[in-house]
Amino acid sequence: MKTKTFSILPVLFVIAAGALAPGSASFAGGHHATKPVSHKKAAASEAALAPLAAQIALAGSPPALPAKAWLLMDFDSGQVLASANADEPLPPASLTKMMTSYLVEQALRSGKLKPTDLVSVSQNAWCRGSSTESCMYLPLNSQATVIDILRGIIIQSGNDASKAIAEHMSGSEEGFARLMNAEAQRLGMTHTHFVNPTGLPDPKHKSSARDLAILARAIIHDSVDYYPIYAEREFKYNGIKQGNRNALLYTDPSVDGLKTGHTEEAGFCLVTSSKRNEMRLITVILNTHSAQARADETRALLGWGFSNFEKATPIQPNSVVTTVKVSFGKADAVAAGLGAPWMLTVPRGQQVQTSVELKAGLEAPVALGSVIGKVVATSNGKPVGEAVLVAQADVERAGLLLRTWQHVAKLFGR
Repeated sequence: MKTKTFSILPVLFVIAAGALAPGSASFAGGHHATKPVSHKKAAASEAALAPLAAQIALAGSPPALPAKAWLLMDFDSGQVLASANADEPLPPASLTKMMTSYLVEQALRSGKLKPTDLVSVSQNAWCRGSSTESCMYLPLNSQATVIDILRGIIIQSGNDASKAIAEHMSGSEEGFARLMNAEAQRLGMTHTHFVNPTGLPDPKHKSSARDLAILARAIIHDSVDYYPIYAEREFKYNGIKQGNRNALLYTDPSVDGLKTGHTEEAGFCLVTSSKRNEMRLITVILNTHSAQARADETRALLGWGFSNFEKATPIQPNSVVTTVKVSFGKADAVAAGLGAPWMLTVPRGQQVQTSVELKAGLEAPVALGSVIGKVVATSNGKPVGEAVLVAQADVERAGLLLRTWQHVAKLFGR
């Protein structure tokens, strides 16, 4: 396997991002949504964070991480492989912008927005160029295309870009927040409430590690055309080039997203996705003490995940799992198989067992592809996944004479 090499300079730039001035050629502004934490506060924060042990782990010896919450999820199944404080509502800082970008991406998919549509920059959206927040540096009263705005949100973490698209899509930040919360509810994000599209501090603005992993999974699954933007390392707009603040994009070729965040209240946060061979894992780190720490903790979690889990195929595609009896049909049974290829992520070396649950009293007509049962996978006695079973052929309803005979046969137990 070929090994890729990377220059150390981009990595150093990423680690030092919080210290760079707004006029820097690489980072035109720190990604803090509020004033940076003082050295004294940062030192106190670091001292106060004890390693947080896993509360849930599907394999042995998960790392303990100095963060307020963390989580590792399997992308394919959505199963949580290890976590601590996964459902505690915490300030998400600029991780909020994952929902902002997701709504933009879905509007592009549906045709409600076009990449070339122009978005106006209001007085409210405009960044004044200070070091107190991250900006795309859209000029006041200018216009930018939706696709540039999307890059400004994802790569540069622009508060101005987020506010401008919110006003463009919903008339106001408040109106856009209602869209955000409705989408969070649809996705099953049960410990999340958004107040704004940026992640600027508000006592009511919260999310959890599990919810943010759910959102990351939705972005990867639903935004195929736009997800590659999350792996882009830099974006130049208005003559200012800024780098992506996710340090792992520069050091780990398997990492292709998603988002960093930081405020004094939220600490340093990172949601990451990494794909190695057939396995994709999602990590969430919330409220750790530095940009270096969130990168190191993510590396530790990914390393543990890829070392301790593997992909398993309980049933091969296109195979007949079982046959199901059909009443009142031209055929008295139909083959049942998987509706789609099925892969599970399980602890390395563990065997997977399967059991079948079928619909009772199946009657014709039965359409090809209709759900007629499910198969459940277990490992060490614990459920690890399930998949639907579908009819592998049509079964037409029998004529009146044949149905009458079948009724009679049933009465006599034949």
